[in-house]
Amino acid sequence: MNTNLKLADAYYRLSVEEANEGESSSIKNQRSIVRQYCEDHNITIVSEFIDDGYSGSNFNRPGFNSMLAHINKGLANMVITKDLSRFGRDHIDTGYYLERYLPANNIRYIAIRR
Repeated sequence: MNTNLKLADAYYRLSVEEANEGESSSIKNQRSIVRQYCEDHNITIVSEFIDDGYSGSNFNRPGFNSMLAHINKGLANMVITKDLSRFGRDHIDTGYYLERYLPANNIRYIAIRR
């Protein structure tokens, strides 16, 4: 893969609890933020992965696992989320993916909002 190209997998997640609390970060809102960021930074979104109604406390999520399979095929070189909490809420497992898994696969991670 040409590493000069910015090819991103976008990941969106909203838990059932957050939806019930009326959180404003809907999947639609996350998508809009990520797409605008990519447009502003000349990044091509290759695929979008969604876990609607899944907790961020573990990584047993179908959209997340599909994204990992996509990464393993070498089809993207970055992952973008609206913020870190959309990626995951378990600090140990999130740290594993951000500090070990993604770098080992030459994947850059971008959380647009901190």
